[in-house]
Amino acid sequence: MKMQRLVRFVASFAAGGVLIAATSLPLFAADAASLYKGKCVACHAADGTGSAVGKKIGVHDFRSPDVQKETDADLTTVIAKGRNKMPAYEKSLQPDEIKALVAFVRTLQK
Repeated sequence: MKMQRLVRFVASFAAGGVLIAATSLPLFAADAASLYKGKCVACHAADGTGSAVGKKIGVHDFRSPDVQKETDADLTTVIAKGRNKMPAYEKSLQPDEIKALVAFVRTLQK
């Protein structure tokens, strides 16, 4: 009987740990794509080449080697602090969201 209680306790504890771990995972790819669509597409276009508006203000093609060779830290800084006409997002996005956007930009390479 004591062994059954111990097994139930351990199982409950393990299940709780899985739930906590699942809720603290980084954003999934679909979340990053949705975030990109909501925050970036207006200037950078869905494919990262730059929308008509973005091209007028000089956005860089995310697929280009120049952008893709930048480090994750560099891209994180640009998203957080802004650059040229791009606004800073450090106050409106969580660090995990910025990290997810950097990862998403990496998927747009040529």
